[in-house]
Order: sequence, then C-alpha cells, then structure tokens
Amino acid sequence: MKKPWKDPSGKFPNFLPDRSKSQKIMKLLLPLLFIAFIFFPEAQAQQSVNVSGTWNMSVETDMGSGTPTFVLKQEGEKITGTYTGQLGDSPVTGTIKGSTIHLEFSIQGNLITYDGTASSTEMQGKVKLAEMASGTFTGKKKS
Repeated sequence: MKKPWKDPSGKFPNFLPDRSKSQKIMKLLLPLLFIAFIFFPEAQAQQSVNVSGTWNMSVETDMGSGTPTFVLKQEGEKITGTYTGQLGDSPVTGTIKGSTIHLEFSIQGNLITYDGTASSTEMQGKVKLAEMASGTFTGKKKS
C-alpha cells in the first residue's frame, strides 16, 4: 500500500482553495451588491423604449386600409396623445411595458385598440376597430 505524499515539513498538502480568502471577498461583495440594487433600481427592471413623438402608421383591416398619425407623449409606462386619421380626431391613452405597447381611443362611442410591440423608432401589431373590423398595423416614428 502506498503512503500518502507529504511536503518537506511533514504535513499533507492542502489542494483545496483557501476558504478564508473566498469568504473575505464575499463579505466585501455582498454589501456592495446590496447597495447597488438599492441605489440603482432601474438596473433591475427591464428598460422601456421611448415612444414620445409623431408616428406615421399604416393600417390594414378587413374593411380597408388607412394611414393615421399618432402624436404620443410617454411618462414612465403611461402614454397619452392624439389620433388623427380617416376615423376623425381623438385623444389617445395607453401603456408601454418593456416593448409591449397598448393604445386605445374612442370614435363615436366605438373603442379602437392597438396592441403590439414597439422600439423607439418602429412599432407593429394588431388593431381592433370596435366589433366592426380587425387587422394589423405598422408604424414609423417621424424624425
């Protein structure tokens, strides 16, 4: 039977990492990470895109097509603005969470909704014109 190897001092070598160093590093890093999460909470949340501005849309439905314009203002996740198009003019409300956008407005008592995805320069998704029609939309922010 082979004898275990010993170093010149007669002790068995320690091949495991020095835990005391690792523990010291962790004790320093944990409070720093905690402070970072407290003072920079936006780093934890998914960043929203900014849709504030004038948007030229293209809408295709089973009732026809149109090219409305939206002027939007974003404050956090809340969106307000105006719709101008073939259906008339109307105030718009909506939300954006991450890249998911929802816009809605009423024309003559009919609720129109736009649901889709948006970046800071483009958006696309589905449009529903009350119970009358549905379709798709794409939009580009006017520069």
